[in-house]
Amino acid sequence: MEPARPGNPFQSIIELLDDGTEKKFYNVAKLGGTKYDILPYSIRVLLEAAVRKCDGFLVKEEDVMNILDWKIKQNNVEVPFYPARVLLQDFTGIPAMVDFAAMRETVKRLGGDPAKVDPACPTAFTVDHSLQIDFSKCAIQNTPNPGGGDPQKPPAKLSPLKAPRKLSCRGQTSCKGPCDGESSRNSGQLSVQIENTPLLCPFHLQPVPEPETVLKNQEVEFGRNRERLQFFKWGSKYFKNVSVIPPGTGMAHQVNLEYLSRVVFDDESFLYPDSVIGTDSHTTMVNGLGILGWGMGGIETEAVMLGMPVALTLPEVVGCKLTGSASLLATSIDIVLSITKQLRQAGVSGKFVEFFGPGVAQLSIGDRTTIANMCPEYGAILSFFPVDNVTLKHLKHTGFDEAKLKSMEAYLKTVKLLRNYQLSTEDPEYSQVVHINLGSITPHVSGPKRAQDRVAITDMKSDFQACLNEKVGFKGFQIPAEKQSDVVPVEYEGNEYKLTHGSVVIAAVISCTNNCNPAVMLGAGLLAKKAVEAGLTVKPYIRTSLLPGSGMVTHYLSSSGVLPYLNKLGFEVIGYGCSTCVGNTSPLPEAIQNAIVQGDLVACGVLSGNKNFEGRLCSCIRANYLASPPLVVAYAIAGTVNIDFQTEPLGIGPDGKSIFLYEIWPTREELQQVEEEFVITSMFKELKEKMEKGNKRWNSLEIPELDLFTWDWKSTYIRYPSFFDKIAKDPLPVQSIENAHVLLYLGDCVTTDHISPAGSISRGSAAARYLADKGLTPREFNSYGARRGNDAVMTRGTFANIKLLNKFIGKPAPKTICFPKGVMMDVFDAAEFYQKENIPVIILAGKKYGQGSSRDWAAKGPFLLGVKAVIAESYEKIHKGHLIGMGIAPLQFLPGENASVLGLTGREQYSITFPQKLSPGIALDVKTNTGKVFRVVAAFDSDVDLTLYKHGGILNYVVRRLL
Repeated sequence: MEPARPGNPFQSIIELLDDGTEKKFYNVAKLGGTKYDILPYSIRVLLEAAVRKCDGFLVKEEDVMNILDWKIKQNNVEVPFYPARVLLQDFTGIPAMVDFAAMRETVKRLGGDPAKVDPACPTAFTVDHSLQIDFSKCAIQNTPNPGGGDPQKPPAKLSPLKAPRKLSCRGQTSCKGPCDGESSRNSGQLSVQIENTPLLCPFHLQPVPEPETVLKNQEVEFGRNRERLQFFKWGSKYFKNVSVIPPGTGMAHQVNLEYLSRVVFDDESFLYPDSVIGTDSHTTMVNGLGILGWGMGGIETEAVMLGMPVALTLPEVVGCKLTGSASLLATSIDIVLSITKQLRQAGVSGKFVEFFGPGVAQLSIGDRTTIANMCPEYGAILSFFPVDNVTLKHLKHTGFDEAKLKSMEAYLKTVKLLRNYQLSTEDPEYSQVVHINLGSITPHVSGPKRAQDRVAITDMKSDFQACLNEKVGFKGFQIPAEKQSDVVPVEYEGNEYKLTHGSVVIAAVISCTNNCNPAVMLGAGLLAKKAVEAGLTVKPYIRTSLLPGSGMVTHYLSSSGVLPYLNKLGFEVIGYGCSTCVGNTSPLPEAIQNAIVQGDLVACGVLSGNKNFEGRLCSCIRANYLASPPLVVAYAIAGTVNIDFQTEPLGIGPDGKSIFLYEIWPTREELQQVEEEFVITSMFKELKEKMEKGNKRWNSLEIPELDLFTWDWKSTYIRYPSFFDKIAKDPLPVQSIENAHVLLYLGDCVTTDHISPAGSISRGSAAARYLADKGLTPREFNSYGARRGNDAVMTRGTFANIKLLNKFIGKPAPKTICFPKGVMMDVFDAAEFYQKENIPVIILAGKKYGQGSSRDWAAKGPFLLGVKAVIAESYEKIHKGHLIGMGIAPLQFLPGENASVLGLTGREQYSITFPQKLSPGIALDVKTNTGKVFRVVAAFDSDVDLTLYKHGGILNYVVRRLL
């Protein structure tokens, strides 16, 4: 529960929700009057967290006022933020779990209650980074007759985990078994809708067990990572606030969106906005649900688990105003990519982006989460879509409890976090505004020879005619003007057809690029449905095919009722894998090939893939266009790319009436309704079932039945870390550093990857020697990333990057000079020598020390090497905080000074005097054994920094708080 903390100055704004329940909340809307009303919605979430967590130390009243004064304080002050929960994937999560397990041991050793050691907020671990593709299998290629298996033959051997149910064939073309109806392209009744099952056979569209390759890969994954998986399972049982998403469930950001998201927390009847910090860069995906969240490093997320806030500079917020209506033919992919491109050009790096304007209401939750998921592509910290009625409707379809939804809506309205995008009176103020008119987004295809040659649909006919005229090259075919109108008659299956330049002979919706988005696949299905109902057909000589990206795609096409209409037009499921895009399509009818060759026609293929080189689909097809799935269906019906959809009909109905594409193109409202009712509901139901049931291998994992972890001292993956070896109940007085040697003398721009590499373990490294001594072969070394739970490996890997440039060495190498011997050796070996001799060590560095991605072991590793301080010209702010969090002093040369200017060689011994009364930014004296004296700044920014440093780091601080 989140009760008011003693001394919280904002207790007076705690209210009861006016919905007949006893739920309480901080009514932050009552703070500051108009100041609150002009705040961007994302900043309002930051404000609520600061108010709720205000304790006078980690969060001060001044912090709350700074956030409230965002308009004038943005980009000028640092504020604390307590996210509601934490999301970790297994690679970054295992060090945190190891630390918590070790803290329990330490608390018990110091006389405390180890059961008190739990994450301070809900923490989810998704085991999604361990899977390696040891087995793979392509779908059967060149299968012109899907469903053509012989039912008399015995079935292939199936997984023992579950057996398929026997179902009659549901009317697939060319099936030799009993059928309920015909699915011929031009005659007969539509086949009965396929049963609503998660995984379907690619040929008979019947329920099947999990693919053999999936099961094999999972089996190897469990074998390879059994030790780590057992540790995770133990943690989920014995730590409060910890849940583990087992292997095979889904990716971190997808599970976060589909299962973990709450939108509003109801913690023992106390309400507050959902928010999350995750170690996956695509954590931002949940911004599309109105949940504030972004990706950070493992050490920041571990700090939040330890009860510390995230420190961030109060950000600028760029308002992205969406207006206008999207073009009828514009798909979700067109809109998402266009917005992404314009935000990248607007320069939003390092800022919050928040969407507003009437155009937002047109975007489905799928559109919003995809745009938010693209944050890394345009550099924003996050892309926030405040909650609106579209969000609430989506939550209803995902199975949210009606009573919870009612309370959620009432709460969001009261604290002014529920938006109506149509009302400009609700628009807050922004640092800057980027205007995007959805009406300016024009759908394109790519071709006729290269993917980068984009052609607007409105220009397709004129562009194709220009290609006929141009010289042979990237776009041209150089067809003489007098032959550009040639018509070649051809007889096929007893009927005569006419082929011309631009005739479509291959149309394929294939298993890459666009197929991942339900909206475009459903768009193709709904278009097919309307086309069939209007009496339109596809000419039988056109090679049509449908290769969904997964069984789930087939599932929702089936459950929504559109698959039979795709079948009717010839777009039948022929398998799962790469086919048409790599040239694995069945040959064109001989009569069609002969007509194309004899008439020297520029025949066309249209596909929803990503490769369209000339001749790739078939040697006689010179023009290949990449298009969205609905457009593939449209061009197949038209039979030609030489058409202007705005002025020319797609075809003629049975009554002789011209039918235009815009008349049968599904509206965004239709797509969103079908997506919500069939795709979303089905996906969430399946995921919920997976979460509740787990899987056979995960459920059978045995774990120790103890609240203290049973450490296996032979393990090379999980090891009790040595952070707590010397901890006492009370912190020691601040110690000066006496006669320290320089472990490394580094230059500018040393990155966290230089400090703590995450790649493979070199055979000649200290970490390799350690693993070899444990009996492992080089093939079993794995990577530093996989062994993050073993401090012995990670300490030996610290500064083991072969690109590390140590000025002692003069060339890139993971080496240093050990003094006073003057011998070159591995950094770890030198540090080990100094520690045995009780000699402290420091690091000299240049500008921007610790830049790059956040990495926990870039601070933990130096600490375990015995580093007491770093003296640098400047720091990456995040890494500086990490050093403090491990009890390493970040010291900074005075402006204009550095080791070279001061005449330091790094071979000296250094003594640094720390006064007992430290303060942020205090100047300290540094003396060398050569008589040189200079001053440095202790780069502590706050009292919290000083408190953590005095305790020897955040882990020690938290342990002592629990005693």
